[in-house]
Amino acid sequence: MVRVNHGAATRRKKNRYFKQAKGFRAGRHNQWRMVRETLLRAWYFAFRDRRQRKRHFRRLWILRINAAARMRGLSYSQLIDGLKKAKVDLNRKNLSQLALNEPQAFDQLVSLAKSSRG
Repeated sequence: MVRVNHGAATRRKKNRYFKQAKGFRAGRHNQWRMVRETLLRAWYFAFRDRRQRKRHFRRLWILRINAAARMRGLSYSQLIDGLKKAKVDLNRKNLSQLALNEPQAFDQLVSLAKSSRG
């Protein structure tokens, strides 16, 4: 039997990897073993960080809401508690945007939260 060559398929795969490694420094973009290891690591970080990005943004929104609420005499937890009791259903992203861009609307939400807390 004749031995099967896999040259074309292997070259296509390598070319795909090298194309993704473009811009990496030193041997990380032109040495096959390094390219493969670097890309595996990069894909792992990309997968992980797509999830972490959501956590980081939520932390940022909470920080902004807390700062804006404290300027108006409430803590973050008191504000969220008051809004829940007032049945205001706004997510952290929208609250953060209101605090930054619409201070009058945020003032109204704070006063509503204060009054509903009792």
